[in-house]
Amino acid sequence: MELEQTIAEIVEKHLPDDSHFVVEVKVNQLGNKTVLNILIDADQGLNIDSCAKVSRQVSEEIEAKELISDAYTIEVSSPGVDYPLSSRRQYAKNQGRNLKVQQESGEVLEGVLKEVGQMGIVLIVKQKEKGKKATEEEISIAFDQIKKSTVLVSFK
Repeated sequence: MELEQTIAEIVEKHLPDDSHFVVEVKVNQLGNKTVLNILIDADQGLNIDSCAKVSRQVSEEIEAKELISDAYTIEVSSPGVDYPLSSRRQYAKNQGRNLKVQQESGEVLEGVLKEVGQMGIVLIVKQKEKGKKATEEEISIAFDQIKKSTVLVSFK
């Protein structure tokens, strides 16, 4: 865990600008090889050049500081569309998109992310009753009540 924190701090230093941010850093052992999985994102989307630059710079600093003595692999990428949202910044980036939100209570809601505040989000959820026209309801959910949120991809 300490190595993950150290690497996350190194990644933070080498992000191209303030619009980029660290989503997650995982250090895994596969046999005798260490694998660094680094997920970064950007407010306006991430490109491959940014990932390559971060990968090179982080690798150079790991080597210079001799943080990992054995062979290792470094993978820098953006979180996939099915990767759960984990920060306020990721929610803000996905405002206006459809989300599936599993709450700590077990209840699952699907709706359009209308608003992202300091303490939580507001979803616009369609409520359907048999024989009636669907109505929309705004539902506020505190971040600490969200177990998992994912973006729902539409191919319409």
